[in-house]
Amino acid sequence: MEALYPFLYADQSDVEPVLRAVSESTADKAREIVELRQQLAKHFADALIACAQDMADRFAAGARLFTFGNGGSSSDAQAVAQLFLNPATEGRALPALSLTNDVAVLTALSNDIGFEVVFARQLAAQGTAVDIAVGLSTSGGSANVLAGFEQANRRGMLTVGFAGYEGGRMAEADTIDHLFVVPSASVHRIQEAQTTTYNVLWELTQLALR
Repeated sequence: MEALYPFLYADQSDVEPVLRAVSESTADKAREIVELRQQLAKHFADALIACAQDMADRFAAGARLFTFGNGGSSSDAQAVAQLFLNPATEGRALPALSLTNDVAVLTALSNDIGFEVVFARQLAAQGTAVDIAVGLSTSGGSANVLAGFEQANRRGMLTVGFAGYEGGRMAEADTIDHLFVVPSASVHRIQEAQTTTYNVLWELTQLALR
């Protein structure tokens, strides 16, 4: 424990440099994400508008939104679904479901077939040609996310991807209609920027539906 948190075991004179370093590190991280968000605002502007219009057209035709991802991206997938289904501010509630919500389905598919199909099988069972699939992967290389996109594309669904680094295998895939890559090597900055991006996408989709 002492090796992990040395300042808890140090005298007061040793604590001050540690706290100063923590403060400087926090400020650096804040600057990083602000700069990254500003960069993406310029880079993604037209692409976000186009994606939002495509999503609005689908929703107007009766689409449902399916979201998926692993780990932290699973939490983001749930956040995206919640954002569209039950907006915290003024906005139209839209049908959305995170494919990571049902533990029984996830564990059954993982146990009986394999973890790589946990999203693809659900999309095969529930998705239709009018629907929308949104997948998130910080690495861009999650096998089950890629399989989900393949299934969604096969069914004629609109596909939207969020990735980090240089996009990984998602950047090479021809199954994703709209892909937003956050060019960062930090998982934390990637997910923070993705949160901003999908919130902007939601707002633009709402505007396009008016």
